[in-house]
Amino acid sequence: MHIIGVILIGFIVGILAKLITPGSPQPRGFILTTVLGIVGAVVATFLGQWIGLYQPGENAGFLGALIGAIIVLIAWRQLARPR
Repeated sequence: MHIIGVILIGFIVGILAKLITPGSPQPRGFILTTVLGIVGAVVATFLGQWIGLYQPGENAGFLGALIGAIIVLIAWRQLARPR
C-alpha cells in the first residue's frame, strides 16, 4: 500500500508543479507527471537533509516535495528546450 501512496502523492505534486510553473516544454502524460512529483520529493529530501532541515531517514513533506518538483521541472525545461 505504501508504493500506491507514493505514486498518488507524486502524481498530485507533479500536477501542482505543472500548474504553478506555466510554460513549455512540459512533461506530458500520467507517467512523466508522476515521475516529476516523485523525483521532486527525492530532490527535496536530499536538499533538506543537506542544509539541515531534515534528519537522516526523514522524508520531505508535501510542500517540500512540491518545491522539489518545481526545481526538477525548471531543470527539465532548461534541458529540453528547443535550440
